[in-house]
Amino acid sequence: MFFQDFGQNEMATNGFDKRVGNGNDQGMIYLDHNATTKPLPEVVEVVSNCQQEAWANPGSRHAMGRRARRVLDDSRESIASLLGANPEELIFTSGGTESINLALRGLAGTRPGVIVMGSGEHPATVETCRWLAMVQGHKLLEIPVNSHGELKTPDHCEIPWDDVRLVTILWGHNETGVIQPIDAWSHACRERNIPLHLDAVQMIGKMPLEEVSFRRTGATAISFASHKFHGPRGIGGLLLSPAARLTPLLTGGHQERDRRAGTEFTPMVAGMARALELFAREGKSAYQHMIESRKLLEDHLLGSSAPAHVFGNEASRRLPNTIQVAFENVPAEALLVNLDLAGIACSAGSTCASGSMEPSPILLAMGVPPELAKCSIRFSLGRFTTREEIMSAASIIAQTVQRLRDQAAQ
Repeated sequence: MFFQDFGQNEMATNGFDKRVGNGNDQGMIYLDHNATTKPLPEVVEVVSNCQQEAWANPGSRHAMGRRARRVLDDSRESIASLLGANPEELIFTSGGTESINLALRGLAGTRPGVIVMGSGEHPATVETCRWLAMVQGHKLLEIPVNSHGELKTPDHCEIPWDDVRLVTILWGHNETGVIQPIDAWSHACRERNIPLHLDAVQMIGKMPLEEVSFRRTGATAISFASHKFHGPRGIGGLLLSPAARLTPLLTGGHQERDRRAGTEFTPMVAGMARALELFAREGKSAYQHMIESRKLLEDHLLGSSAPAHVFGNEASRRLPNTIQVAFENVPAEALLVNLDLAGIACSAGSTCASGSMEPSPILLAMGVPPELAKCSIRFSLGRFTTREEIMSAASIIAQTVQRLRDQAAQ
């Protein structure tokens, strides 16, 4: 593969510290990997070299264009193979949001019907479904979750299947980390010839690749984004069944088999391929490392900062790196500011609306009291997060939580 000549640095045996400095360029302990990840140096090298060596338009027929086309085709083949798909089933997009929009708007059709979605979906899905309802007249049916954050199965829902145009599921939740058991939904959709879209943005790059295989899921479409697995930002993909009828979101040229117009950004595609190859090389060791790191931090937080609540930890499965925790009587907004000042980068488990912290929709759907939901914080670890970082972060978090509680009690 052309880009495989770029960035042949071997992985350091002790992780990120020798490759990208643990992501802490400003002395921070980075625990916000569900938001984004830092591109690996091998990825940066591939993108940089491709900008110099394969910058031509891959649609051009001259030698320079053909060289860019080879890089694009090789990258497509590599990514598709690793994700259990055929090259022609992969559409390159600008990232997760565009992939989700393309799938939902492209598969729902213009004839009004019912779109089935899970509770607490990502805003990219929620807002797109609202647009489909407002502009095209579709009705939205939200499937409830139990107290663990798991969706009800089709057998336990009243679904007007004859009117359903599309089912969309957030496979691995970006806040709670809960992984939805999709087999029952996949079977129900296949049985009725209804498109099933999976938002796998948080799954690919965290779960073993055989578990996110496109063929194994039986889904019609799967969305993913490069920057969630140490690839470049601004590039993603949509895996799409060849039997699916998709209305393009962008029209113009005939790129991506007429499914997504616009000149392909070859260097970014090559960077995404390299990032996925590096993840595949690690095999299940990265997954196991994240599981162990999550347990270590979770145990410390529950032991040192009680009363505290970890959400979704009783679900059948969670993303290996994600902890959404609420420390009673410690508002998330105050904790976020203080942890940032103390050198911990993390996220609130709620969204900011009109200048105030609003309870997370998924936590409310799980039956969490709003007062407790407003105290939720998300820590998302990386596959190179070290034990030393975990121990240091646990100590800082515990001290910060206690100080805020003491201040509130005064």
